[in-house]
Amino acid sequence: MKIKANNIDIEIEDTHPGDAMGRPVVLLIMGLGMQLIAWPPAMVQALVDAGFRVVRFDNRDIGLSQHFDHLGTRNLLWEGFKFRIGLRIKPPYSLQDMARDALGVLDALQIGQAHAVGVSMGGMVAQRLALLAPARVLSLSSIMSSSGARGLPEAQPALTRALLSRPAGKGRQAAIEHSVKLFKAIGSPRFPMDDAMLRERVTAATERSFHPQGILRQMVATVADGARAAALAGITVPTLVVHGKADPLVPFACGEDTARRIPGARLAGIEGMGHDLPPGVVERLLALLIPHFQAASASQRK
Repeated sequence: MKIKANNIDIEIEDTHPGDAMGRPVVLLIMGLGMQLIAWPPAMVQALVDAGFRVVRFDNRDIGLSQHFDHLGTRNLLWEGFKFRIGLRIKPPYSLQDMARDALGVLDALQIGQAHAVGVSMGGMVAQRLALLAPARVLSLSSIMSSSGARGLPEAQPALTRALLSRPAGKGRQAAIEHSVKLFKAIGSPRFPMDDAMLRERVTAATERSFHPQGILRQMVATVADGARAAALAGITVPTLVVHGKADPLVPFACGEDTARRIPGARLAGIEGMGHDLPPGVVERLLALLIPHFQAASASQRK
């Protein structure tokens, strides 16, 4: 379903539309280049079964939400070099803009407050949302994400080169094969995803929308958000930071740094978790998230 949020078109899915006074809301914010369907159905259903209304959306420039091709694309290598030597990066839009999109989703659906959950880049957007509108955020859950601080460990060079590489051929099938290879490279060693499930997820996403230009613009927005690290001290909502101890893309130290910077944040490390959401990881996330939501809601009622 399309809505207008922050003056742009955003595609959403809402498990309980119009439930203004009933279930507490969980707002799920997906990561770089990922669409709302990347949230595993079993995870969404488990949250619904636990009594929550679950709202998902495609971030701007991805999936069925509004694209920003008129803004052009940037040279990622050059932008990354500027970041390393301390030069200012001017992104086509910012993570703050994306946080305003998330707030706009709540406004459009007339949702007063929600538990904000973000993975990877989505965790950064959720952090920005908690800073932007703390009265609207019941709790924050930052998963496999980072503070964006300088000097934190980065992905290994070989993995970075793989992520920046292009498909071996043209067309959707080449894109699917390329994506499958990348997801295997960043996957959870202790919870390997079934090949058929992985291919099914990648194929569904590619057929729904294939928009690599949007991914490049989101990358630049992520790299440019270096001031967020210092701002995290201003987060006042109950915060859970979850990170895989085997994450090859965003190393565990990034989660540790995020939790250290947010007052009162709880850090939960998961052994053998990489940078994906296979069933075994989802099971462990739910065991952390649901009590976190319940405790935050109970604390607010006091």
